[in-house]
Amino acid sequence: MKTLRSKLRVRLALVCAALGLTACTAQNNTAPQLPSATVIPSLTNEVENYKYLIGPGDSLSIFVWLNPEISGSFIVRPDGMITTSLVEDIPVSGKTPSEVAREVEAQLQEYIRDPIVTVTVGNFVGPYSEQVRIIGEASAPQAISYRENMTLLDVMVQVGGLSEFADGNSAKLVRVVGGAQQTYNIRISELIQNGNIDKNVDMLPGDIVIIPEAWF
Repeated sequence: MKTLRSKLRVRLALVCAALGLTACTAQNNTAPQLPSATVIPSLTNEVENYKYLIGPGDSLSIFVWLNPEISGSFIVRPDGMITTSLVEDIPVSGKTPSEVAREVEAQLQEYIRDPIVTVTVGNFVGPYSEQVRIIGEASAPQAISYRENMTLLDVMVQVGGLSEFADGNSAKLVRVVGGAQQTYNIRISELIQNGNIDKNVDMLPGDIVIIPEAWF
């Protein structure tokens, strides 16, 4: 058991180092806590203004009105581009479906008079910068696609909750606010084990949840 915990600590440290984070290791009971100023702010405006951005791996259904022969489904390549029936290498990653539709219309004007294009998205993946990452002592650490109105509880359900080694009440939320990286305390154990819904918080695209190992 001691060897397994040591391996887990090393694994978490390597992941955090790769992300350029310094506050990833588990803290003991005497470690200083973040000041009260790090209370997670209200995200009402950010959540209401959220628009889905297309990313590699997304499936785009492009419909060209009155031109079914050039309509179809296209997978966004790892380089963030798609190739349609008439136009090659259209950059779409990081754009909304409406923005892509207008760009395809502009490209098709060379071949079609006044094209009308509709773009819908399937197999949602999104850009890597928009994904929410859960690292450390979750049952299934992973990066997941952000969804509108996603909360910490939604994230923990998707990763299968906490592992048996987790110190959920010492978890951290890392978020970029105004171009600066901010770290907030979150109490996951109180949320999912004690049912304290007051500990649930809104998530934003690009958030990182760090769950440390408990010290036994």
